[in-house]
Amino acid sequence: MNRDNKTRDINDLKLEVFPRQEHGISRKDISENALKVLYRLNKAGYEAYLVGGGVRDLLLNTQPKDFDIATNATPEDVRKLFRNCRLVGRRFRLAHILFGRDVIEVATFRGHHGGEKGEKFASQSNDGMLLRDNVYGTIDEDAERRDFTVNALYYNIDDFSVRDYAGGMEDLENGVIRLIGDPETRYREDPVRMLRAVRFAAKLNMKINDATAAPVPGLAHLLRDIPAARLFEESLKLLQSGHGLDTYQMLRDYNLFAPLFPILEEHFTEDRSSKCEQMLELVLRSTDERMAKDQRINPAFMFAAMLWYPLETRAEEISFESGLSYYDAFMVAANDILDEQVKSIAIPRRFTAMIRDIWQLQLRLSRRSGTRAYKLLEQPKFRAAFDFLEMRGQVEGGSLEELANWWDTFQKSERDVRHNMVQVLNKASNNKKMRRRKSKPRRKKPQSKQDS
Repeated sequence: MNRDNKTRDINDLKLEVFPRQEHGISRKDISENALKVLYRLNKAGYEAYLVGGGVRDLLLNTQPKDFDIATNATPEDVRKLFRNCRLVGRRFRLAHILFGRDVIEVATFRGHHGGEKGEKFASQSNDGMLLRDNVYGTIDEDAERRDFTVNALYYNIDDFSVRDYAGGMEDLENGVIRLIGDPETRYREDPVRMLRAVRFAAKLNMKINDATAAPVPGLAHLLRDIPAARLFEESLKLLQSGHGLDTYQMLRDYNLFAPLFPILEEHFTEDRSSKCEQMLELVLRSTDERMAKDQRINPAFMFAAMLWYPLETRAEEISFESGLSYYDAFMVAANDILDEQVKSIAIPRRFTAMIRDIWQLQLRLSRRSGTRAYKLLEQPKFRAAFDFLEMRGQVEGGSLEELANWWDTFQKSERDVRHNMVQVLNKASNNKKMRRRKSKPRRKKPQSKQDS
Protein backbone atom coordinates (compact mmCIF):
# COMPACT_ATOMS: atom_id res chain seq x y z
CA MET A 1 0.00 0.00 0.00
CA ASN A 2 1.25 3.48 -0.91
CA ARG A 3 2.49 5.20 2.27
CA ASP A 4 0.64 8.35 1.25
CA ASN A 5 -2.65 6.47 1.73
CA LYS A 6 -1.75 5.44 5.27
CA THR A 7 -2.41 7.02 8.63
CA ARG A 8 0.05 6.86 11.49
CA ASP A 9 -1.39 4.24 13.86
CA ILE A 10 -1.01 5.17 17.51
CA ASN A 11 0.14 1.64 18.35
CA ASP A 12 2.96 1.89 15.78
CA LEU A 13 4.57 5.07 17.14
CA LYS A 14 8.29 4.65 17.61
CA LEU A 15 10.63 7.20 19.16
CA GLU A 16 13.54 8.41 17.07
CA VAL A 17 16.01 10.84 18.62
CA PHE A 18 17.92 13.32 16.44
CA PRO A 19 20.98 14.68 18.30
CA ARG A 20 22.03 18.31 17.93
CA GLN A 21 24.30 17.68 14.95
CA GLU A 22 21.48 16.03 12.97
CA HIS A 23 18.96 18.88 12.94
CA GLY A 24 19.02 22.61 12.22
CA ILE A 25 17.46 24.08 15.38
CA SER A 26 19.62 26.64 17.16
CA ARG A 27 18.84 28.29 20.49
CA LYS A 28 19.54 31.69 18.94
CA ASP A 29 16.35 31.23 16.89
CA ILE A 30 14.22 30.54 19.99
CA SER A 31 12.70 33.49 21.83
CA GLU A 32 14.53 34.62 24.95
CA ASN A 33 11.36 34.31 27.04
CA ALA A 34 10.73 30.74 25.88
CA LEU A 35 14.30 29.83 26.80
CA LYS A 36 13.82 31.35 30.28
CA VAL A 37 10.80 29.12 30.86
CA LEU A 38 12.52 26.02 29.51
CA TYR A 39 15.63 26.56 31.63
CA ARG A 40 13.73 27.26 34.85
CA LEU A 41 11.55 24.15 34.45
CA ASN A 42 14.62 22.07 33.71
CA LYS A 43 16.56 23.50 36.66
CA ALA A 44 13.62 22.70 38.95
CA GLY A 45 13.87 19.02 37.95
CA TYR A 46 11.04 18.88 35.42
CA GLU A 47 11.15 17.71 31.82
CA ALA A 48 10.84 20.70 29.48
CA TYR A 49 10.41 20.63 25.69
CA LEU A 50 9.69 23.11 22.97
CA VAL A 51 6.89 21.39 21.09
CA GLY A 52 4.54 21.48 18.11
CA GLY A 53 4.47 24.32 15.60
CA GLY A 54 7.52 26.06 17.04
CA VAL A 55 9.71 23.00 16.43
CA ARG A 56 8.11 22.35 13.05
CA ASP A 57 8.68 25.91 11.81
CA LEU A 58 12.27 26.05 13.08
CA LEU A 59 13.04 22.83 11.19
CA LEU A 60 11.53 24.45 8.07
CA ASN A 61 13.77 27.52 8.58
CA THR A 62 10.82 29.84 9.20
CA GLN A 63 10.29 32.05 12.24
CA PRO A 64 7.61 30.60 14.55
CA LYS A 65 4.72 32.81 15.56
CA ASP A 66 4.48 31.12 18.97
CA PHE A 67 6.75 29.05 21.18
CA ASP A 68 4.76 26.44 23.11
CA ILE A 69 6.24 24.28 25.84
CA ALA A 70 5.32 20.81 27.11
CA THR A 71 6.37 19.52 30.52
CA ASN A 72 5.60 16.91 33.17
CA ALA A 73 4.98 19.74 35.67
CA THR A 74 1.29 20.25 36.42
CA PRO A 75 -0.27 23.70 35.87
CA GLU A 76 -0.15 24.24 39.64
CA ASP A 77 3.54 23.30 39.69
CA VAL A 78 4.22 25.81 36.93
CA ARG A 79 2.39 28.55 38.81
CA LYS A 80 4.60 27.98 41.86
CA LEU A 81 7.71 28.51 39.72
CA PHE A 82 6.54 31.65 37.92
CA ARG A 83 4.98 34.66 39.61
CA ASN A 84 3.98 35.97 36.17
CA CYS A 85 1.81 32.88 35.53
CA ARG A 86 -1.93 32.54 35.14
CA LEU A 87 -3.92 29.35 34.60
CA VAL A 88 -6.47 29.33 31.80
CA GLY A 89 -8.92 26.95 30.13
CA ARG A 90 -11.54 24.49 31.22
CA ARG A 91 -11.44 22.00 28.39
CA PHE A 92 -7.63 22.03 28.45
CA ARG A 93 -5.94 23.38 31.57
CA LEU A 94 -2.93 25.49 30.54
CA ALA A 95 -0.37 27.78 32.16
CA HIS A 96 0.36 31.12 30.50
CA ILE A 97 3.66 32.78 31.44
CA LEU A 98 3.35 36.51 30.79
CA PHE A 99 6.29 38.65 29.66
CA GLY A 100 4.53 41.91 28.86
CA ARG A 101 2.60 41.21 25.67
CA ASP A 102 4.56 38.04 24.99
CA VAL A 103 2.79 34.91 26.27
CA ILE A 104 4.56 31.56 26.57
CA GLU A 105 2.03 28.71 26.78
CA VAL A 106 2.99 25.74 28.95
CA ALA A 107 0.97 22.51 28.74
CA THR A 108 1.30 19.45 30.94
CA PHE A 109 1.83 16.16 29.07
CA ARG A 110 -1.56 14.71 28.12
CA GLY A 111 -2.50 11.18 29.09
CA HIS A 112 -5.07 8.67 27.79
CA HIS A 113 -8.76 8.73 28.68
CA GLY A 114 -9.06 5.10 29.66
CA GLY A 115 -9.15 3.88 33.24
CA GLU A 116 -10.37 5.47 36.44
CA LYS A 117 -8.14 8.54 36.13
CA GLY A 118 -9.29 9.25 32.60
CA GLU A 119 -12.95 8.87 33.46
CA LYS A 120 -12.56 11.34 36.32
CA PHE A 121 -10.79 14.14 34.46
CA ALA A 122 -12.09 13.74 30.89
CA SER A 123 -15.50 13.54 29.25
CA GLN A 124 -16.84 13.06 25.74
CA SER A 125 -20.15 13.77 24.00
CA ASN A 126 -22.22 11.02 22.38
CA ASP A 127 -20.61 11.94 19.04
CA GLY A 128 -17.12 11.39 20.46
CA MET A 129 -16.22 15.07 20.91
CA LEU A 130 -13.94 15.82 23.85
CA LEU A 131 -15.72 18.14 26.28
CA ARG A 132 -13.14 18.10 29.07
CA ASP A 133 -9.60 16.79 28.92
CA ASN A 134 -7.32 17.26 31.91
CA VAL A 135 -5.77 13.80 32.04
CA TYR A 136 -2.00 14.09 32.56
CA GLY A 137 0.53 11.51 31.43
CA THR A 138 4.04 10.93 30.07
CA ILE A 139 5.75 12.45 27.06
CA ASP A 140 5.10 9.20 25.14
CA GLU A 141 1.38 9.46 25.83
CA ASP A 142 1.46 13.16 24.98
CA ALA A 143 2.94 12.38 21.57
CA GLU A 144 0.16 9.88 20.94
CA ARG A 145 -2.40 12.57 21.73
CA ARG A 146 -0.92 15.07 19.21
CA ASP A 147 -2.97 15.62 16.07
CA PHE A 148 -0.48 15.57 13.18
CA THR A 149 2.89 13.88 12.79
CA VAL A 150 4.65 17.18 12.04
CA ASN A 151 3.38 18.50 15.40
CA ALA A 152 4.62 15.50 17.42
CA LEU A 153 8.20 16.81 17.49
CA TYR A 154 9.87 17.81 20.77
CA TYR A 155 13.01 19.90 21.21
CA ASN A 156 14.71 18.86 24.46
CA ILE A 157 16.37 21.76 26.31
CA ASP A 158 18.36 19.28 28.40
CA ASP A 159 20.50 17.88 25.55
CA PHE A 160 19.29 19.97 22.52
CA SER A 161 18.01 16.89 20.68
CA VAL A 162 14.75 16.53 18.74
CA ARG A 163 12.47 13.64 19.71
CA ASP A 164 10.28 12.38 16.85
CA TYR A 165 7.51 9.96 17.83
CA ALA A 166 5.45 9.69 14.65
CA GLY A 167 7.71 10.07 11.63
CA GLY A 168 7.19 13.82 11.61
CA MET A 169 10.70 14.55 10.35
CA GLU A 170 10.10 12.37 7.29
CA ASP A 171 6.69 13.94 6.62
CA LEU A 172 8.24 17.41 6.89
CA GLU A 173 10.82 16.45 4.34
CA ASN A 174 8.17 15.01 2.00
CA GLY A 175 5.66 17.84 2.53
CA VAL A 176 2.85 15.70 3.96
CA ILE A 177 0.17 16.57 6.55
CA ARG A 178 -0.78 13.27 8.25
CA LEU A 179 -3.03 12.59 11.23
CA ILE A 180 -1.91 10.40 14.10
CA GLY A 181 -4.49 7.67 14.73
CA ASP A 182 -7.80 6.88 13.03
CA PRO A 183 -8.88 10.05 11.15
CA GLU A 184 -12.62 9.75 11.77
CA THR A 185 -12.11 9.15 15.49
CA ARG A 186 -9.70 12.07 15.80
CA TYR A 187 -12.02 14.40 13.88
CA ARG A 188 -14.98 13.42 16.01
CA GLU A 189 -12.89 14.11 19.15
CA ASP A 190 -12.26 17.63 17.87
CA PRO A 191 -13.78 18.68 14.50
CA VAL A 192 -11.51 21.75 14.42
CA ARG A 193 -8.71 19.33 13.45
CA MET A 194 -10.22 19.35 9.95
CA LEU A 195 -9.65 23.10 9.76
CA ARG A 196 -6.14 22.71 11.15
CA ALA A 197 -5.27 20.15 8.46
CA VAL A 198 -6.27 22.62 5.75
CA ARG A 199 -4.54 25.54 7.47
CA PHE A 200 -1.24 23.69 7.80
CA ALA A 201 -1.39 22.39 4.23
CA ALA A 202 -1.98 25.90 2.84
CA LYS A 203 0.48 27.63 5.16
CA LEU A 204 3.31 25.13 4.67
CA ASN A 205 2.55 24.39 1.00
CA MET A 206 2.07 20.71 1.80
CA LYS A 207 -0.30 17.97 0.69
CA ILE A 208 -2.86 16.40 3.00
CA ASN A 209 -2.32 12.65 3.19
CA ASP A 210 -5.11 10.77 1.35
CA ALA A 211 -6.31 8.84 4.39
CA THR A 212 -6.29 12.03 6.45
CA ALA A 213 -8.34 13.90 3.82
CA ALA A 214 -10.86 11.19 2.93
CA PRO A 215 -13.36 11.55 5.84
CA VAL A 216 -13.36 15.37 5.89
CA PRO A 217 -16.21 16.23 3.44
CA GLY A 218 -18.55 13.79 5.18
CA LEU A 219 -17.74 15.10 8.65
CA ALA A 220 -17.69 18.82 7.87
CA HIS A 221 -21.14 19.22 9.42
CA LEU A 222 -19.61 18.52 12.87
CA LEU A 223 -18.20 22.06 12.83
CA ARG A 224 -21.73 23.34 13.48
CA ASP A 225 -21.40 21.96 17.03
CA ILE A 226 -18.23 23.95 17.79
CA PRO A 227 -18.71 27.07 19.96
CA ALA A 228 -19.01 30.18 17.76
CA ALA A 229 -16.38 32.02 19.84
CA ARG A 230 -13.80 29.32 19.11
CA LEU A 231 -14.61 29.37 15.39
CA PHE A 232 -14.08 33.14 15.30
CA GLU A 233 -10.49 32.64 16.48
CA GLU A 234 -10.03 29.77 14.01
CA SER A 235 -11.43 31.88 11.14
CA LEU A 236 -8.75 34.52 11.75
CA LYS A 237 -6.03 31.87 11.75
CA LEU A 238 -7.41 30.47 8.50
CA LEU A 239 -8.06 33.67 6.56
CA GLN A 240 -5.63 36.20 8.03
CA SER A 241 -2.49 34.09 8.17
CA GLY A 242 -0.98 35.35 4.93
CA HIS A 243 -2.32 32.35 2.97
CA GLY A 244 -6.01 33.17 3.18
CA LEU A 245 -6.88 32.78 -0.51
CA ASP A 246 -5.29 29.33 -0.82
CA THR A 247 -6.88 28.31 2.48
CA TYR A 248 -10.32 29.48 1.32
CA GLN A 249 -10.03 27.49 -1.93
CA MET A 250 -9.05 24.38 0.01
CA LEU A 251 -11.86 24.86 2.54
CA ARG A 252 -14.30 24.99 -0.38
CA ASP A 253 -12.81 21.80 -1.84
CA TYR A 254 -13.42 19.94 1.43
CA ASN A 255 -16.91 21.39 2.17
CA LEU A 256 -15.53 23.17 5.24
CA PHE A 257 -16.29 26.76 4.29
CA ALA A 258 -20.10 26.60 4.35
CA PRO A 259 -20.33 25.55 8.04
CA LEU A 260 -18.32 28.67 8.92
CA PHE A 261 -20.27 31.05 6.65
CA PRO A 262 -23.65 29.40 5.95
CA ILE A 263 -25.10 32.70 4.65
CA LEU A 264 -22.68 32.61 1.71
CA GLU A 265 -23.62 29.11 0.56
CA GLU A 266 -26.57 30.21 -1.60
CA HIS A 267 -24.21 32.56 -3.48
CA PHE A 268 -21.77 29.77 -4.40
CA THR A 269 -21.55 28.59 -8.01
CA GLU A 270 -19.87 25.61 -9.60
CA ASP A 271 -17.29 27.74 -11.41
CA ARG A 272 -16.90 30.09 -8.40
CA SER A 273 -17.61 33.17 -10.51
CA SER A 274 -20.56 34.87 -8.75
CA LYS A 275 -20.13 38.45 -7.57
CA CYS A 276 -19.92 37.16 -4.00
CA GLU A 277 -17.17 34.68 -4.91
CA GLN A 278 -15.25 37.31 -6.87
CA MET A 279 -15.38 39.57 -3.82
CA LEU A 280 -14.15 36.75 -1.57
CA GLU A 281 -11.11 36.24 -3.80
CA LEU A 282 -10.42 39.98 -4.00
CA VAL A 283 -10.53 40.65 -0.26
CA LEU A 284 -8.53 37.53 0.64
CA ARG A 285 -5.87 38.27 -1.99
CA SER A 286 -5.66 41.84 -0.68
CA THR A 287 -5.33 40.55 2.90
CA ASP A 288 -2.52 38.19 1.87
CA GLU A 289 -0.69 41.03 0.12
CA ARG A 290 -0.97 43.28 3.18
CA MET A 291 0.30 40.49 5.42
CA ALA A 292 3.28 39.97 3.10
CA LYS A 293 4.11 43.69 3.43
CA ASP A 294 3.61 43.56 7.21
CA GLN A 295 0.76 46.07 6.95
CA ARG A 296 -2.05 46.33 9.49
CA ILE A 297 -5.25 44.38 8.80
CA ASN A 298 -8.65 44.55 10.43
CA PRO A 299 -11.03 41.55 10.55
CA ALA A 300 -14.02 43.90 10.27
CA PHE A 301 -13.03 44.93 6.74
CA MET A 302 -12.70 41.31 5.62
CA PHE A 303 -16.08 40.31 7.09
CA ALA A 304 -17.78 43.42 5.65
CA ALA A 305 -16.58 42.49 2.17
CA MET A 306 -17.43 38.80 2.52
CA LEU A 307 -21.01 39.44 3.65
CA TRP A 308 -21.82 42.37 1.33
CA TYR A 309 -23.65 40.55 -1.45
CA PRO A 310 -25.83 38.50 0.93
CA LEU A 311 -26.67 41.87 2.54
CA GLU A 312 -27.65 43.43 -0.81
CA THR A 313 -29.83 40.46 -1.68
CA ARG A 314 -31.55 40.50 1.70
CA ALA A 315 -32.15 44.27 1.54
CA GLU A 316 -33.79 43.98 -1.89
CA GLU A 317 -36.02 41.15 -0.66
CA ILE A 318 -37.11 43.11 2.42
CA SER A 319 -37.76 46.27 0.41
CA PHE A 320 -39.88 44.38 -2.13
CA GLU A 321 -41.87 42.39 0.43
CA SER A 322 -42.44 45.14 3.02
CA GLY A 323 -42.63 48.27 0.92
CA LEU A 324 -39.92 49.93 3.03
CA SER A 325 -37.53 52.39 1.39
CA TYR A 326 -34.30 50.77 0.28
CA TYR A 327 -32.35 52.57 3.01
CA ASP A 328 -34.65 51.31 5.77
CA ALA A 329 -34.66 47.81 4.28
CA PHE A 330 -30.86 47.96 4.08
CA MET A 331 -30.56 48.73 7.80
CA VAL A 332 -32.93 45.87 8.72
CA ALA A 333 -31.00 43.51 6.45
CA ALA A 334 -27.66 44.53 8.00
CA ASN A 335 -28.92 43.51 11.44
CA ASP A 336 -30.35 40.25 10.08
CA ILE A 337 -27.14 39.24 8.30
CA LEU A 338 -24.92 39.93 11.29
CA ASP A 339 -27.31 38.21 13.70
CA GLU A 340 -27.24 35.10 11.52
CA GLN A 341 -23.47 35.12 11.01
CA VAL A 342 -22.56 35.42 14.69
CA LYS A 343 -24.41 32.16 15.35
CA SER A 344 -21.62 30.28 13.56
CA ILE A 345 -18.69 32.70 14.01
CA ALA A 346 -19.02 35.00 17.03
CA ILE A 347 -17.71 38.25 15.57
CA PRO A 348 -17.15 40.60 18.54
CA ARG A 349 -19.23 43.79 18.80
CA ARG A 350 -16.22 46.04 18.27
CA PHE A 351 -15.96 44.53 14.77
CA THR A 352 -19.68 44.36 13.96
CA ALA A 353 -19.92 48.10 14.72
CA MET A 354 -17.20 48.83 12.17
CA ILE A 355 -18.81 46.48 9.65
CA ARG A 356 -22.03 48.48 9.90
CA ASP A 357 -20.10 51.74 9.43
CA ILE A 358 -18.42 50.45 6.25
CA TRP A 359 -21.76 49.22 4.90
CA GLN A 360 -23.64 52.45 5.66
CA LEU A 361 -20.96 54.56 4.00
CA GLN A 362 -21.46 52.60 0.75
CA LEU A 363 -24.90 54.20 0.53
CA ARG A 364 -23.54 57.68 1.23
CA LEU A 365 -20.50 57.70 -1.08
CA SER A 366 -22.65 58.42 -4.15
CA ARG A 367 -23.98 61.62 -2.52
CA ARG A 368 -21.19 64.13 -3.16
CA SER A 369 -22.83 67.47 -3.98
CA GLY A 370 -22.65 70.56 -1.78
CA THR A 371 -20.49 69.93 1.28
CA ARG A 372 -21.24 66.22 1.48
CA ALA A 373 -18.00 65.05 -0.14
CA TYR A 374 -15.90 67.09 2.30
CA LYS A 375 -17.84 65.78 5.29
CA LEU A 376 -17.47 62.17 4.11
CA LEU A 377 -13.69 62.59 3.92
CA GLU A 378 -13.73 63.42 7.64
CA GLN A 379 -15.54 60.22 8.58
CA PRO A 380 -13.29 57.93 10.73
CA LYS A 381 -14.10 54.89 8.56
CA PHE A 382 -13.87 56.70 5.22
CA ARG A 383 -10.64 55.01 4.13
CA ALA A 384 -11.96 51.52 4.82
CA ALA A 385 -15.24 52.36 3.07
CA PHE A 386 -13.38 53.75 0.05
CA ASP A 387 -11.12 50.67 -0.21
CA PHE A 388 -14.22 48.50 -0.19
CA LEU A 389 -15.90 50.71 -2.81
CA GLU A 390 -12.87 50.15 -5.05
CA MET A 391 -13.25 46.39 -4.66
CA ARG A 392 -16.95 46.63 -5.53
CA GLY A 393 -15.97 48.63 -8.60
CA GLN A 394 -13.56 45.89 -9.67
CA VAL A 395 -16.33 43.29 -9.36
CA GLU A 396 -19.20 45.26 -10.92
CA GLY A 397 -17.50 47.87 -13.14
CA GLY A 398 -19.67 50.56 -14.77
CA SER A 399 -20.90 53.49 -12.69
CA LEU A 400 -19.58 51.94 -9.49
CA GLU A 401 -16.04 51.87 -10.89
CA GLU A 402 -16.45 55.48 -12.07
CA LEU A 403 -17.58 56.49 -8.56
CA ALA A 404 -14.50 54.81 -7.02
CA ASN A 405 -12.24 56.60 -9.51
CA TRP A 406 -13.88 59.96 -8.65
CA TRP A 407 -13.23 59.47 -4.95
CA ASP A 408 -9.66 58.33 -5.63
CA THR A 409 -8.99 61.57 -7.53
CA PHE A 410 -10.88 63.76 -5.04
CA GLN A 411 -8.99 62.65 -1.94
CA LYS A 412 -5.60 62.97 -3.65
CA SER A 413 -6.24 66.42 -5.13
CA GLU A 414 -5.56 69.95 -3.91
CA ARG A 415 -8.33 72.24 -2.60
CA ASP A 416 -8.97 74.04 -5.91
CA VAL A 417 -9.30 70.81 -7.87
CA ARG A 418 -11.68 69.40 -5.26
CA HIS A 419 -13.76 72.56 -5.43
CA ASN A 420 -14.03 72.30 -9.22
CA MET A 421 -14.98 68.60 -9.01
CA VAL A 422 -17.82 69.38 -6.61
CA GLN A 423 -18.95 72.36 -8.72
CA VAL A 424 -19.29 70.07 -11.75
CA LEU A 425 -21.46 67.74 -9.67
CA ASN A 426 -23.56 70.64 -8.37
CA LYS A 427 -24.15 71.94 -11.90
CA ALA A 428 -25.14 68.47 -13.12
CA SER A 429 -27.49 68.09 -10.15
CA ASN A 430 -29.14 71.47 -10.81
CA ASN A 431 -29.59 70.65 -14.50
CA LYS A 432 -31.38 67.44 -13.56
CA LYS A 433 -33.71 69.33 -11.24
CA MET A 434 -34.53 71.86 -13.99
CA ARG A 435 -35.22 69.09 -16.51
CA ARG A 436 -37.58 67.43 -14.04
CA ARG A 437 -39.45 70.71 -13.56
CA LYS A 438 -39.75 71.32 -17.30
CA SER A 439 -41.05 67.84 -17.90
CA LYS A 440 -44.01 68.42 -15.56
CA PRO A 441 -47.12 69.56 -17.50
CA ARG A 442 -48.32 73.07 -16.60
CA ARG A 443 -51.67 73.27 -14.92
CA LYS A 444 -54.19 75.29 -16.94
CA LYS A 445 -55.59 78.35 -15.26
CA PRO A 446 -59.36 78.12 -14.73
CA GLN A 447 -61.32 80.39 -17.06
CA SER A 448 -62.94 83.42 -15.46
CA LYS A 449 -66.62 84.22 -15.94
CA GLN A 450 -65.72 87.37 -17.88
CA ASP A 451 -63.77 85.33 -20.46
CA SER A 452 -66.79 83.16 -21.02
